[in-house]
Amino acid sequence: MSAFFYVLSFATFCFALEKPLKTSKYSSSQARMRTSAATRALVSISTFFFLLTCLSIAYSVTDHTHKETLKLVLGGHHRGGSKDRSHRKQISPPQAPPDLPNTEEPVFADQKLELVYPIIQKFKSTITSDPLGITKTWVGSNICSYRGFYCDNPPNNSSAIALASIDFNGFQLGASSLDGFLDQLPDIALFHANSNNFSGTISANIAKLPYLYELDLSNNQFSGPFPSVVLGMSSLTFLDIRFNFFTGSVPPQIFTQDLDALFINNNNFMQKLPDNLGSSHILLLTLANNKFMGPIPPGISKAFSALTEVLLLNNQLTGCLPYEIGLLKEAIVFDASNNQLTGPLPFSLACLENVEQLNFAGNLLYGMVPEVVCGLQNLVNLSLSDNYFTNVGPLCRMLIGRGVLDVRNNCIPDLPFQKSIEECADFFAHPRFCPYMGSYTYIPCKFPHFGSSAPLPPQVALPP
Repeated sequence: MSAFFYVLSFATFCFALEKPLKTSKYSSSQARMRTSAATRALVSISTFFFLLTCLSIAYSVTDHTHKETLKLVLGGHHRGGSKDRSHRKQISPPQAPPDLPNTEEPVFADQKLELVYPIIQKFKSTITSDPLGITKTWVGSNICSYRGFYCDNPPNNSSAIALASIDFNGFQLGASSLDGFLDQLPDIALFHANSNNFSGTISANIAKLPYLYELDLSNNQFSGPFPSVVLGMSSLTFLDIRFNFFTGSVPPQIFTQDLDALFINNNNFMQKLPDNLGSSHILLLTLANNKFMGPIPPGISKAFSALTEVLLLNNQLTGCLPYEIGLLKEAIVFDASNNQLTGPLPFSLACLENVEQLNFAGNLLYGMVPEVVCGLQNLVNLSLSDNYFTNVGPLCRMLIGRGVLDVRNNCIPDLPFQKSIEECADFFAHPRFCPYMGSYTYIPCKFPHFGSSAPLPPQVALPP
């Protein structure tokens, strides 16, 4: 449009200049006057078109500037122009679309790990407390890197990789049950969960785990009866259920199972100790802090070749100490403190050549502390406090001086820190009987020909 007006104005101007040249051939003044008037008219018209052309060009420039400004507002940028754009409305650029979910399938090192992955993740969803943030590491397909999980080759396939053991000790995890987790791990061999907050009962399905040989559920919140599902688990050699809330009785069959260690202390079991207490080749027998009753069965001597630690403290045991305790030649610790055991201390204890800790404190034992017992070479602690012993020999007095023997709160007249005369007299006013008193001076390791089946003197009462 502006070009059209420009051409038109230019043509008009040229025509106006041409007219005076043509009229200059006439000599009459009138003609010159007419020519001059016509020329002025053409110049005016030319000027008009020229001004109109300028206006058109100005409008074009203004329109172009407006379009550039519009581009700036809509596009968010402009090449050149004023740097001060504060008066313009700023429009944020469009946000990037959200990330699409990762649809890639996790890759596992072995099919066995792929099978247990959903089991672990389901168990993770049941965790009610995790103060140490343990489960934050239970992410991804590398199960062997999860904290508390350990992988190894299963016994029947050395080329495979499987979840072989779990160690949750001290993790303080909380869950209402282990059902659907432990019993669904087909290659598990060790499961340790000491010091957590797991509760519920033990699933019967763990009996189907062919490789499980160590089961530690200690210091949790489990309850109910003894988990009898462990009976008959041929691979199980270590069972620790201490510091829980199990109740009732312990099946006698557990003492015939081929266990190396049995820890059932600090529960609420209440029963008489079974006669087959030593029928297995057990190494560690811990029954402390329950409500076991009755005497220590002589059958405990059947474990003579293996038993190294016996903890019977803080129960309700009664009766006399059987001399068969002295047959436990591998024993290092024997603790039957804080019960109601009575009678003299058997001389057979002198055969415990490996023993370091002997504790019978807090019972109703009486008589003389045997010198042969005080002669044990490896003895570190012999605690006989809070009983009713009446005499100690010179060898035992040497142990008192060395801090090995503790006989405080007894009835030994010439030693300090003893019971009152009245309390001792009241005790001896009611004689306590033990069968076969002759066996209490028998030392089987020195007289091996004398067996437990040999005839012994009849039951007598030890005089005060």
